[in-house]
Amino acid sequence: MSIRTENILSLRGLSFETESVYALNALYHEVLNKGMHGLCFSPYLEGQQPGSRLSEKQIRKRIEIIKPYTKWIRTFSCTDGNELIPGIAHEYGLKTLVGAWLGNNKDVNEKEIKNAINLAKKGKADILAIGNEVMYRKDLSEDELLHFIKRVKRELPEVPVGYVDAYYEFENRPQITNACDIILANCYPFWEGCHIEYSLLYMKDMYNRAVKVADGKKVIISETGWPNLGEKFYGAEPSIENALRYFINAQLWSKEENIELFYFSSFDETWKINYEGDVGAFWGLWDKDEKLKYRKPYINQHQTI
Repeated sequence: MSIRTENILSLRGLSFETESVYALNALYHEVLNKGMHGLCFSPYLEGQQPGSRLSEKQIRKRIEIIKPYTKWIRTFSCTDGNELIPGIAHEYGLKTLVGAWLGNNKDVNEKEIKNAINLAKKGKADILAIGNEVMYRKDLSEDELLHFIKRVKRELPEVPVGYVDAYYEFENRPQITNACDIILANCYPFWEGCHIEYSLLYMKDMYNRAVKVADGKKVIISETGWPNLGEKFYGAEPSIENALRYFINAQLWSKEENIELFYFSSFDETWKINYEGDVGAFWGLWDKDEKLKYRKPYINQHQTI
């Protein structure tokens, strides 16, 4: 008999008011070791950032680390060595949600699209994501993005093609929603300032809003997660306890409801501080040195309660 997510803490004799970080940690490892649907793949080592050339060696090392815990990985780019990731992932028996990164550089966009199509034609992409939060960043117009999506779909009629953005963009942009074979919705209660106690309910609402406009198409949660360090964002507070709670609830709920979810993220990446503040570097399940977080020594060092 499955354990309902809402009752998971009380069934273990815990509550949000009384559980210890160590009890949460034990439950976290139990859930982690049972595996998850998908992980967002963080390829950049310390000192690297987008634009750095990735090596096959570093990709293999990180895929070997996460392989026991996930069935799928999600990539974000098809250039600068990122195009090596899908093929290596398939070697290790993982499925791939392959992303083509689109921005305001036309030459790079063209290279990303051509490489994405090439990977899919070689059978290395199980799903293609054409663009990530392009509408949110306003890097392209809606028509420009639609052109890329439709172009890829013409070339690859057998491969599911979608676009990744915040869940509400699929409500606001029906042409994009209609153009996608599959809806790839980012759902972040943290970035909407939600207190951890209400975060699961909030994520359920985000997901259901995307489902409502999907017109029967599959909706995948392409990103969700919670950081363990950094500045709080309104009611959302980074901490070890909150990161553990969020991971447990997200994984159990998605399995209970048969929802495909990609957790963000696999490894901490320091370069994100430049874009998201100090909290940006602490979303990984593994730290920047590829050590699994939330072990007892790690908790002793970083515990805030």
